[in-house]
Amino acid sequence: QVQLVESGGGLVQAGGSLRLSCAASGIIVSINSMAWYRQAPGKQRELVATIPSGSRINYADAVKGRFAISRDNAKNTVYLKMNRLKPEDTAVYYCNAGLLGPDKGYLEVWGQGTLVTVSS
Repeated sequence: QVQLVESGGGLVQAGGSLRLSCAASGIIVSINSMAWYRQAPGKQRELVATIPSGSRINYADAVKGRFAISRDNAKNTVYLKMNRLKPEDTAVYYCNAGLLGPDKGYLEVWGQGTLVTVSS
C-alpha cells in the first residue's frame, strides 16, 4: 500500500522557521501532484500549497512570500519550508498526493499529519 509520512512539525516562536517533509512509500507508478494542507482548531482543512507536475506552483494567499513548497522526485518527497511563522499558522499540516498505483489506477493519499505550533 502507498503511504505518506510527514515529519518536521514542532513548537516555534513567532518569526521562526520550520521545514516539513513528506515521503511517499510503496509501489508507485508515478506521482502527479503533491500538496500541503492544514487544519487549525475549529476551522476547515485548507490548501496551503500545491506542486503539480508540469504546472505552476500555487500558494494560499495567507502564506505567499513566506512558505515555499518543493519536491525531490528521486525520493518521492515533498517539502514545505515555512519562514516568518505567525501564531495563525498553528495547525496540523497534512501531506497529500495524487498518484498512479501499481494497477495504474488513480489514488489520492493523505498523510497522518504533523502539528505545527507557533507561539507569540
